[in-house]
Amino acid sequence: MGALKAVILVGGGGTRLHPLTYEIPKAMVPVLNRPFLEHTIAYLKNYKVKDIILALNYLPEVIQNYFGDGSNSGVPLNYAVEDNPLGTAGAVKNAERYLTSTFVVLNGDVFTDLDIADMVAFHRGKGAKATIGLTWVDDPCAFGVVETDSDGRVRRFIEKPSPAQVTTNWINAGVYLLEPEVLQHVPPNTHYMFEKGLFPLLLKLGEPVYGYPSNGYFLDMGTPGNYLRLNCDLLLLKAKSALVGSLSREGVGCDKEVIIHPSAEVVGPAVIGSKCRIDPKACIKGPVVIGSNCHIGEDANIEVAVLWRGVNIGAGVTLKQCILGTNTKIEDNEQVINAVVTSDKARVALIEGSYS
Repeated sequence: MGALKAVILVGGGGTRLHPLTYEIPKAMVPVLNRPFLEHTIAYLKNYKVKDIILALNYLPEVIQNYFGDGSNSGVPLNYAVEDNPLGTAGAVKNAERYLTSTFVVLNGDVFTDLDIADMVAFHRGKGAKATIGLTWVDDPCAFGVVETDSDGRVRRFIEKPSPAQVTTNWINAGVYLLEPEVLQHVPPNTHYMFEKGLFPLLLKLGEPVYGYPSNGYFLDMGTPGNYLRLNCDLLLLKAKSALVGSLSREGVGCDKEVIIHPSAEVVGPAVIGSKCRIDPKACIKGPVVIGSNCHIGEDANIEVAVLWRGVNIGAGVTLKQCILGTNTKIEDNEQVINAVVTSDKARVALIEGSYS
């Protein structure tokens, strides 16, 4: 498909992953113990993307210090840092100096396996100025739907339609292919959105805008429930990351220096980070992700959970369908069920669901 550049809209910390993203950009939350953004970069690398521009505005130094120039990721990285949030299209306009040919844009909290090479072929075959990746949902009323004609050309956008307004179940998947000249319509240094600004304007101007439907995996991981679901889906092989090697549905992957007492039980799928200690009679039933330097106390029971690094679980603790932030401590015999807990004792309810 030839060389392709990409812009990842890393954006802010946001409130939807509250309280996990007070001190960390949303794109840096760990997924299978690796920053989410690292999975996205690996996905793009698979499609021979030659340069990636990260559009940043919240705690940009955290991301810049981790990824540097991209040498460790195998893809050159550039940064377009915003003084103030510029919106989706405004953020890409801020990176315009890097964009001289067809490029791909990804919302930084979307995990997908959409076939970019096939999307590029579609885009070029249609002579499109903009192509919007589409994903099917059963109930589109909470989303922006994209109505297309029989050739795939976009006819109109309907934002959060009522049931009576629904004409299609295809929604914007947050993956775009754009020609650089469309950025001339985006005002510089201004908050401006693709969804409500540029794309409707292009339709009004009669420019060729197409929708590319994909039946692949798609998940916006920007809520606690979806974040937990993504980790579980990867462990259960419902989705695959380009960053992670072989996983098995029943397997237990341990990093270096993990100590598991012989009387403890670990039932996969599970990933356990380095220097973890699991005490006698503890029971872990996957899907479970345990970050590095965690301690699981005696007789603790853990089921369907993501633990960030440095978590300390007391004896007799029960964890089920929960997320524990970095350095969180759970006292002996405490129960944490359907909740997000952080080290400063912040706790929010996690909507109960089926994650396995």
